[in-house]
Amino acid sequence: MRAARSWALQSYLAVFQALTPIWRRVLQHRLKRGKETPQSLAQKWVTHPAERAAGIWVWGHAVGVGEAMALAGLFAQMGKLWPEAHFLITTTARTSGDALHKTGLPPRCLHQFAPIDTPDTVAKFLDHWQPALAVWCEMDLWPALIDATAQRQIPHVLVNARLSATALAKRRWGRFIYRALLPGFSRIWAQNAESRQGLIQLGALPEQVVVTGTIKAMSPPLACDPVDLAAWQKGLGDRPVWLMASSHPGEEALALQAHALLCRQFAQALLVIVPRAPARGPEVQGLCTSPTLLRSASKELPGSKHSVYVADTIGEMGLWYRLAPVAMVGGSWASVGGHNPHEPQALGCQVVHGPNVWNFSESYTDLDAQGESQLAMSPEDIAQAVSQVWAAPEQGPKNQTQTVSGPLESLIQLAKT
Repeated sequence: MRAARSWALQSYLAVFQALTPIWRRVLQHRLKRGKETPQSLAQKWVTHPAERAAGIWVWGHAVGVGEAMALAGLFAQMGKLWPEAHFLITTTARTSGDALHKTGLPPRCLHQFAPIDTPDTVAKFLDHWQPALAVWCEMDLWPALIDATAQRQIPHVLVNARLSATALAKRRWGRFIYRALLPGFSRIWAQNAESRQGLIQLGALPEQVVVTGTIKAMSPPLACDPVDLAAWQKGLGDRPVWLMASSHPGEEALALQAHALLCRQFAQALLVIVPRAPARGPEVQGLCTSPTLLRSASKELPGSKHSVYVADTIGEMGLWYRLAPVAMVGGSWASVGGHNPHEPQALGCQVVHGPNVWNFSESYTDLDAQGESQLAMSPEDIAQAVSQVWAAPEQGPKNQTQTVSGPLESLIQLAKT
């Protein structure tokens, strides 16, 4: 039995179907600019999807790198509980797909680009993949695709949902669409109580929504080139190294002040700065008064005269987290809300953070309590935290991957019914 559609949803579907020619022109323009490939377009229009193996398929969709990696971790655990299932992860961004392939997809798992959100295209997608369960990660919700799964009575769940007050206010303009879509989800996993309340205000049914925390702790460790890692380890030797990860304007200056303090005690200390926006690499290098290397400009390793190394490249966080035993995780001194602490933790890198961590508030609270992360407000606090890690025995990977077998088993039961 098909679900009834609201006027808002019917209007959306009609408009997006009518916009198909415009979608095609936009994507062709992106292809010419190098932002798409013939393969990505073939997948988005479902003209040449990957071959579907026989059997049961679970499909998950994510937008960003962090969400895609979290889905990979979720499916890796689900696959252990359900060895006959196959998994598909779709993303809209090339960076997310690249990260999945670089780190390594779980067993029996494929990556494809999500279909364009028009009724005809999503019908082709679902006809081909025939998922037994659809898993949406965070809030990248595409109405035509969600509606089509509902019309086909495919169970669909929303995991890792997070809604701050600011995000909720921005989404109110689409409240009629959310009221049409959210009640159709079989389960909704919210990261915290605030998100649960926000989802209910947007139209989710209270009995649907449970607070589970973030699933990003389930993400597999970030990958790196083993040859590159070996070369760096050989070149650095016993030199003390620390990291400023995913930095925002203002945070690099704080790290450099802390580094100046550390160099008084550790003359050969090396600070690696990885700006959140790689384009800021030359700007960050300009902040440094000591000899500095910029990775995009020179692939050589830092020598003894270099005190700071600016890594303005994409996709190498797995390398830096393996080399540095401790990292300032950015976005937490700037008013950004903090970045994922589980990525460094999974690779044995201790976390130092600022006060603004509302994006991962529960994670930081737990990690602080376990002594796996530390709040530092000043350059002196940061320098002390770093030197304490250097003085401690080498920790190694923490294996922070969480398991949620109970909720996962409930998802498997949904797919099987």
